[in-house]
Amino acid sequence: MSDTHGQLFDLKEAQQANADVLIHCGDLTEESKTDEFRTTLDLLRQISAPLKLVISGNHDLTLDEPTFKQRLSEATQIIEPELVTKNFGSPGEPRRLFEKAKDAGIVLLDEGNHAFALGNGALLKVYASPFTCSRGGWAFQYAPGEKHDFAIADDTQVVITHGPPHGIMDYADSGSRRRAGCPQLFEAIHRARPLLHCFGHIHEGWGAKLVAWRHPLPVNESEQQAPSHFTHIDNDKSVVIEKLSNLTKGRFDDVDTAKAKAERAHTYARKGYCSASHCSDDAHPLIPGSQTLFVNASIEGRNDDLPIQPPWIIDIELPSTT
Repeated sequence: MSDTHGQLFDLKEAQQANADVLIHCGDLTEESKTDEFRTTLDLLRQISAPLKLVISGNHDLTLDEPTFKQRLSEATQIIEPELVTKNFGSPGEPRRLFEKAKDAGIVLLDEGNHAFALGNGALLKVYASPFTCSRGGWAFQYAPGEKHDFAIADDTQVVITHGPPHGIMDYADSGSRRRAGCPQLFEAIHRARPLLHCFGHIHEGWGAKLVAWRHPLPVNESEQQAPSHFTHIDNDKSVVIEKLSNLTKGRFDDVDTAKAKAERAHTYARKGYCSASHCSDDAHPLIPGSQTLFVNASIEGRNDDLPIQPPWIIDIELPSTT
């Protein structure tokens, strides 16, 4: 899941799924207020999973303490320290809340590579990054044109970022069809080729896609060029598992199409989640190094037809710790 923005969603069906790992891809809050962090921690505690991995998002400003201090210093009006403490807590308080939540299996990940021995005997290797590309003055951001090193280890199985890679479930403001993903992140994902890359940030990009990588490239497309979704994805062998436009009424939909979409959305709402399984005994197993499953897990919707977008339950196979 991602982009819960401090809301306490009703996820009863997903809570009963007994997952091995819960992943939250950031934007834990809307305004980075202490009460919003507490609400999100309450939500995470209610979900049945022994390990709950969490990253920050651009809205979680107090977890990016240097940027938060800079924003306060740049305020055009005098802000009383007592008011700041009342709303946002004392310096470091949000991180202390997560430290206290470790007994519930909740782990706040900073940017970098991490490894976890799971209770089911698997070894999970994760790369996490809360950083997104923008000039908006929010948390964990770098400016367009500024280099950011997504140093994903070669044996990483799951990548957790707040923002999407460029070209994959990253259309923002659907009317303008503007891609908001990061080319540098796409390049890093293409190099590492993890089994799963989950993210959020672009709510309109909700969905999942199984991507097949092109290798080797045709002779007229040199590997020296920067990887992109145009040249380095084999679209004929890639599959969209689900996307938001399949669930919400479009401008040109007739009555029957709109009704079918509403029924599809209602089915997911009743079930409580979307799911995808790509294990060795499935019809379409995930091929390490050749395929990556991308999931935009933004829960908070931007469409009146679907204000709450379903979380995802994903089955993949990991190597044993022994």
